[in-house]
This record gives sequence, C-alpha cells and structure tokens, in this order.
Amino acid sequence: ANRFHNIAGARFALGADHGGAFADAAECFAEVAATADERDFVLVLVDVVGFIGRGEDFRLVDVVDAKGLEDIGFDYTADLGFPGEYPFTRGIHRLMYRKQPWTMRQYAGFGNPADTNKRFKYLIANGQTGLNVAFDLPTQIGLDSDDPLAAGEIGRVGMSVDTLRDFEVAFDGIDLNKITVSLTINGAAAILIAMYLAMAEKRGYDVKQLRGTAQNDILKEFIGRGTWIFPVEPSIRLVGDTIEYCAEHAPKYSPVSDCGYHIRESGANPAQEMAYAFCIAKAYADDVIKRGLAVDEFAGRLSYNFNIFGNLFEQVAKFRAGRGLWAKIMKEEYGAEKPSSMWLRMIAAGGGGGLTFEQPEVNIVRGAYYALISALSGTQTMALCSYDEAY
Repeated sequence: ANRFHNIAGARFALGADHGGAFADAAECFAEVAATADERDFVLVLVDVVGFIGRGEDFRLVDVVDAKGLEDIGFDYTADLGFPGEYPFTRGIHRLMYRKQPWTMRQYAGFGNPADTNKRFKYLIANGQTGLNVAFDLPTQIGLDSDDPLAAGEIGRVGMSVDTLRDFEVAFDGIDLNKITVSLTINGAAAILIAMYLAMAEKRGYDVKQLRGTAQNDILKEFIGRGTWIFPVEPSIRLVGDTIEYCAEHAPKYSPVSDCGYHIRESGANPAQEMAYAFCIAKAYADDVIKRGLAVDEFAGRLSYNFNIFGNLFEQVAKFRAGRGLWAKIMKEEYGAEKPSSMWLRMIAAGGGGGLTFEQPEVNIVRGAYYALISALSGTQTMALCSYDEAY
C-alpha cells in the first residue's frame, strides 16, 4: 500500500497544472492503495487514466464495477494468484523479469562445426545469452556424413555432427556455465546428449551442475515433422532413458522439451497445440513413473517449446491458461508436491509459418511482435524467427 501511495504522489505531483484531475486521482489512489488488493488498484488505475485521457473531470464521475469477478464465480487467489504462486498463471517466478530477463536463444547452426562455432561466437558477442543448436538432416535422422543417403544435405539446414570431436570444435571457447545450450535434436537425441555431456566432462565441467536442454520430443516427430528413427514404443523408451539418466547424473539438465510448436506449424490451432503438448508430456511422465521414479524426481526438469504466431491477445491468454492447467495436472493427477514440478517452463519460438519469403524486411517487424508476445506471455526463453527464416 505504501508503495502505491508513493507512486501516486510522485506521478501526480503536477496536478495543479492539469485542472486538478491528477491531484484528485492521486488522492483516490492513496485511498485505494491503503485498503485494496492489487486487482482493485489496477482496476481503478485503468478507470482514472481513461477519464483523464479523455479530458473528463475525474471528480464528477462515479466509477461503478458493473460486473464484479465474484459474479462470474472467479476467485482471484485460487484461479489467478500471484507470480511464483500456484497455479502460476502470471508466471513461475515471483519477480519474473524484474529480477532476470528472458534468455535470448536464437536457432543457429550450419556447415561444419567450425562454421557453427564462428556463428555462435558472433551471436554471443552481439548479446545472445543462450545457444539453440540447429543440426543438419543427416544428423537428425542418425546418418553419418559419408552415408550415400546424406548426399546433398551435409550442413545444409544445420551443423553436421558425426563424432565427439565435432562437439569439441563447435563449443570451443564457449563458457558452458554462462551460456546454456539447447540441442534441437530428437531421433538421435540420446546419442547427442551423451556427446554433449562427455564433451563438458572432458573440459572439466561438473555435469551435476551443468544446465542445458535437449528437445528430445520424439512423439511430435511422428505427428508434425517426421525425423523419427525407431517405432513409437522404443522411441518413448529412449526418451524415458534420458529422463531417468539425467534425474540421477545431470539433475540440472532438461532432457526433454515437449513441443507444441511444430504441431502448430503443421496446422493445429492454439488450443490443439497446447493439448497435444500436454498429452505428449504425460506419455513421457507415465513411462518414467512406471520405472519407479517419483514425479518430483524429474518433473521439474521437463520443459516446453511453444509457438507465438497469431493474435497477440490470444497467444498471451493461451500461455497464461496453459501454465495454470499444467500446474493443476501435475498437482492433482500426478501428486506433485514441489512447486517446481508444477512449473510450465517454456521457450517461446517465433513461428516460421507467419513469415513470408517475399517480405524479409517486414519479417523483422513481425519478429518484434513475436518478442512482445513472448514477453507478455511470461516465457523463460525467447527464440525469434525473423529476417531470413522463410528462406
């Protein structure tokens, strides 16, 4: 209340120059701030600013809440809550971006590992705070670069990887404690996670403290992309293997990033995107629980990859509702007790389907809207599609 009072006094000190309206607004704010919760204060703030902006005399207007939240069966604390508190609708951390901004993690990788290393260092030098590694198609489907089936595709849509040495070259000179790395790999994820952890160990990092993410969502490959290698059941078992291994040996590493993104790019609407992602995450969780792991031993390291293309307000609402729904699923269906097990940790990715080949410069503007949606959505990581995505 004191904070609101101080803000009101500072912002409306010039009331005498504005017909008294600002001074009256400050008096109103002080009264509300002394007695009301955050919701009431925001409602009054919106009303007052609206009246003043239209040049109306605030003192002559009675503000009436025509339909209160109680009339629609809405409980502010239970149904919305505050950031960092269940059901985490407004964010998984209490201070959110006031304490730490989102990670900037552009999707990058091409040619051989040395080419990619130069690109990584360029991005980091220009402010990027995380790496999101693109792999070429042969790597994605488990082919060596000298395989005849790989002809014409080596290093084309991402970095080519065949051996542990390739990882050593790609990440040479990059501090893995300061720059977290996301591996965008699925069918061959178990092998590349092993390579990454082995490379980190070789360089002297403590794997138990190493942070990073592997996409490793094979079910969305069957639905939306197609780079699967093995049948469904063995593929799910491999995902479960990586979750189980990381829970014991690399507890700060995120072994799965469940992807609604690619399913949305394949034609799903926003609601279907979230529904598919949650169903896929539950399938992985069920497999791991059958092995004897408790939900709180691994759920806190599950993460998500979502699409931010579309109507700004719809996308923001989608993520806020999704955070609350996932928290409810983990708490009520799986019996999770740790708050972190209920978090919907996410990367918000731009949505290449919303960009055009013919308008690369306009794509930069579209990318800016993607960034705005990401920030208002409360994402942990932002990966924007922009200028040349459509190429």
